Amino acid sequence: MRIRRPRLPRTRTGQRRLVQALMAGCVLALLPATWLFVSTADRLRTTADAPHTDVAVVFGAGLWDGEPSPYLAHRLDAAAKLYRAGRIKVVLVTGDNSRKDYDEPDAMRTYLTRHGVPDARIVSDYAGFDTWDSCVRAKKIFGVDRAVLISQGFHIRRAVALCEAAGVESYGVGVEAKHDATWYYGGTREVFAAGKAALDAVFHPDPTFLGPRERGVTKALAGARD
Repeated sequence: MRIRRPRLPRTRTGQRRLVQALMAGCVLALLPATWLFVSTADRLRTTADAPHTDVAVVFGAGLWDGEPSPYLAHRLDAAAKLYRAGRIKVVLVTGDNSRKDYDEPDAMRTYLTRHGVPDARIVSDYAGFDTWDSCVRAKKIFGVDRAVLISQGFHIRRAVALCEAAGVESYGVGVEAKHDATWYYGGTREVFAAGKAALDAVFHPDPTFLGPRERGVTKALAGARD
């Protein structure tokens, strides 16, 4: 079976219309990414000027042999720094624990305790399968109304926009990362992920797993005030 290649328009009018259609497609494809940049313009901070909040949310970023990947370790380092500086009281670690041999939240908890964050000040969300799920669960399951979010710079705008859409007043700390293959992949991926983020923000789908309300954050905050 022969596959016919598409024929380009031969007339100038047809060629002009093709170019216009391609340009319109590019504009539409970039609209979600533009929305992310515009909507989060005043919400980005650093570890030095992050607002004082009760909770910081750290998003999972993969494990290497059961330990946080370098990218995830940088996020956790930032959370530990904010805790030691007194800018946050509790760290909510959210990640994937969809199978027995892969547990991001527990690995994140262990790393934080090794870097000076008391175990009682760490709360684990084991069903943070993607950014939207983590944001919705932070609000509906853990009762987080305001938080500092911690991730890499290429992801932090999407995290802030989605958590705002989920009802969490959010400020983002984008930690620095080496501009290696992973960084470029992450940046490219965000262009496509922005489209899904826009749909999530508009339609508010339920997360993969919701479950009952948990009091982990409330209890941790009560202990922090004692």
